[in-house]
Amino acid sequence: MNARFSAFLVHGVTAIGAALAMLALLEAMQQRWDIMALWLAVAFVVDGIDGPLARHFQVKTHAPEINGELLDLIIDFLTYVVIPAYALYASGLLPGWTGWLAVLLIPFASALYFSDTRMKTADDSFSGFPGCWNMLVLALLVMTPGVWVTLALVLILSVAMFLPLKFVHPVRTRRWQMVTLPVALIWTFGIGWAAWTNFAPNPVLTLVVAGASIYLALAGIAQQMLTERNPT
Repeated sequence: MNARFSAFLVHGVTAIGAALAMLALLEAMQQRWDIMALWLAVAFVVDGIDGPLARHFQVKTHAPEINGELLDLIIDFLTYVVIPAYALYASGLLPGWTGWLAVLLIPFASALYFSDTRMKTADDSFSGFPGCWNMLVLALLVMTPGVWVTLALVLILSVAMFLPLKFVHPVRTRRWQMVTLPVALIWTFGIGWAAWTNFAPNPVLTLVVAGASIYLALAGIAQQMLTERNPT
């Protein structure tokens, strides 16, 4: 296949995320949180594979007219920030003034973070919480921890976006990748199963999603602490 054509196809794969975001938004507006979650889970998978595809087909060389990184950020802002913020507000996870706070704070902080040129680290991790609000909201729909715990998580993660803390990328961060990638896949499967069953209470699934979420949230910080303790 022609290299230039292949590169443009990869850009098309990335752009599919925008269509998936719209599908998720339409479902969120109808308060069909299970279908919204399924579309966001699919978008999460697409976001995980388009990067490796872009590097394999060398899109920067063969299709430089389209800025793949900018395209990815635009779509990420929709799927990672805008829709989850709305879902927190409209689903009742954060009712009343707490929902208003989240729906205003999350896009504000995330817009600043997504514009920060220092968001990526040398090992392809993230510096600061990378604005993965979709992962938080989907996990909360499974775990339903209560208003004050949810609000505390939103506030803590909003601050963590601007702290010198490392957060792993499930696909790109090579350290512990043999653990991180399977955990990310388990998390995705768990969210998909929960959405498929309309988020019916399931203690085992709740433990799986909670455990995977905790690992993905803390793995980078653990790596950072180990590196600082035993520098090479």
